[in-house]
Amino acid sequence: MINKKTKIMDDRINPISSKKSPFGGNRGLSALITGGSRGIGLGIATELAKAGFNLAINGVRKQEIIQPVLDELKDFGVEVIYAQGDISKKEEREKILQTVISKFGKLNILINNAGIAPKERKDILEAGEESFNHVLNVNLKAPYFLTQLVATHMVEMKNRDVEFQGCIINVSSISATVASVNRGEYCISKAGIAMATKLWAARLGEFNIPVYEIQPGVIKTDMTAGVTKKYDNLFEQGLTIQKRWGLPEDVGKVASAMATGMMPYSTGQVILVDGGLTVQRL
Repeated sequence: MINKKTKIMDDRINPISSKKSPFGGNRGLSALITGGSRGIGLGIATELAKAGFNLAINGVRKQEIIQPVLDELKDFGVEVIYAQGDISKKEEREKILQTVISKFGKLNILINNAGIAPKERKDILEAGEESFNHVLNVNLKAPYFLTQLVATHMVEMKNRDVEFQGCIINVSSISATVASVNRGEYCISKAGIAMATKLWAARLGEFNIPVYEIQPGVIKTDMTAGVTKKYDNLFEQGLTIQKRWGLPEDVGKVASAMATGMMPYSTGQVILVDGGLTVQRL
C-alpha cells in the first residue's frame, strides 16, 4: 500500500504526468494561451485541446471574429472560453486571470505566447525610442507581470492543495540569441524573456512549478507571410538542416509535452524548434 507521504513525493518527482495520462487524460486542467487564436498560439491551443486541457484563449480582437476558432477547438471535447484583453495593461491582465478562475476555478498552465514585431524594421543606428518602448512593453513587460500574477495564484493553489499541478511556458524566439540589426528591439525583448524563464524557474522551484521556454525559428504564420518568397529561397539554399518551414503545430507538440509533464526534470530549460537553423555547421 502506498501511503500519503509516498504519494506526495511521487508527485514531486513528476508533478503532472505522475497523475495524468499525457493524451486525453488531463480533463479538469486548464490552460491560458495569450495570442492563442492564430499562428503559433493556435498551434499550441490545438495540441493542448487534443491532450484534454480546457482552454482560455486570450486576444484583443472581438469575440465574434474568432468564434469559429473557438468552436473548432471545442470539437476536441474540451471547454473553451475567450479571455479578451490587452496583456500590456495591468488592469486587463487582472481581468483575464479572473475570467479564467471564474470559469475553471483555477489556472494550471500559462502559455506566454502573444508578441508583436516592430511596425517598421529599421537599422539600430536609426530606430527610435517609440518602437523600442512599444515592442518591449508587449513582448517583455506584459508577460513578465502576467507571470507574476499567475505565479502568485499557482503558489496559493499549491499551498492549499499539494496535488495542484502548475506549469508556465514562455514562447520566445531564436532572436533571443540570433542578432537581427534591423529589429533590435524585437531581439532584446526575446532575450529578456529568456532570462525571465530562468528567473521564474528559480523562484518557483520550491513549489514544484516548472517553467520552460520554447524558441521557435522561422514559422509559417501571418507574421511571416510577407517574407514567404525570401525564406522559400533560403530554405532551398540550406538555411536550416530540415529544408522546410516550421509550422505552428511543431511548436504546439513541444508545448504539449511540457504541459503534460513529459519533461519533469527540465525546469528553466529551452527547447529550440528551428529545424536545425541554429546548429553551427562547416
